[in-house]
Amino acid sequence: MLAEGTLEGQVAIVTGGGTGIGLGIAKELGRIGARVVLASRSPEHLTEAVERLRQDGIEATAQPTDVRDPEQVDRLVAATMERYGQIDILVNNAAGNFIVDADKLSVNGFNAVVGIVLHGTFHCTRAAGLEMIRAGRGGRILNLVAAYAWTGGPKTLHSAVAKGGVVAMTRTLAVEWAHYGIRVNALCPGPVDTEMSRAQLWAAPEIQERLLHSVPVGRFGSVEEVAQAASYLVSPYADFINGEVLVIDGGEWLGKGFAG
Repeated sequence: MLAEGTLEGQVAIVTGGGTGIGLGIAKELGRIGARVVLASRSPEHLTEAVERLRQDGIEATAQPTDVRDPEQVDRLVAATMERYGQIDILVNNAAGNFIVDADKLSVNGFNAVVGIVLHGTFHCTRAAGLEMIRAGRGGRILNLVAAYAWTGGPKTLHSAVAKGGVVAMTRTLAVEWAHYGIRVNALCPGPVDTEMSRAQLWAAPEIQERLLHSVPVGRFGSVEEVAQAASYLVSPYADFINGEVLVIDGGEWLGKGFAG
């Protein structure tokens, strides 16, 4: 756990920040000193999330944003600049996913997930990154991905395609933008126990049991563990880490061989 004050004076935008992992990351960034701006399509989630963070003594604001819409993303960045005058950290956490066989995946379903995950990450990265470049202060961009981006994963074609694109974006921009002092990395959580994952990814007990069996450490991860990993990657302690994907999954993806 990083010390309080590690990110003192920094401003962080967290997309998908109203609930789950995004809110957990925002809370941890705020705990160690950052002022956080939450973005989400759901105003009601944002209102509750900001109130919770402020109760913990964190300076937090919200901007309703659909990351699929570049104009809304531009407004998010403009509002952040107007309020704080700087953007130091961007966490691209907004995502969408559901389990479906590839032959039953509709065009609309595919486009919805790719729109949020891949296009949304590009829109936010471009808008915030251009501000970082103009300011000349450097910055850190962190993208949330999944291991099936490189292993493939049954019933996740839409998300695997989108996350695979985000991994490529991460590594490409890590090279292109390093001379601006901007580091770009990715964080890859495995199965993490959240309300959304319980409802959408392992609602059936047999799926939950099978998934638990696939994790060598024998348990799901916690939001707090993911948030602490995220805070490290955007902190000065990770200033020589660039273009990497940090996997935090209890060894799950390593067990996808014949013995898995």
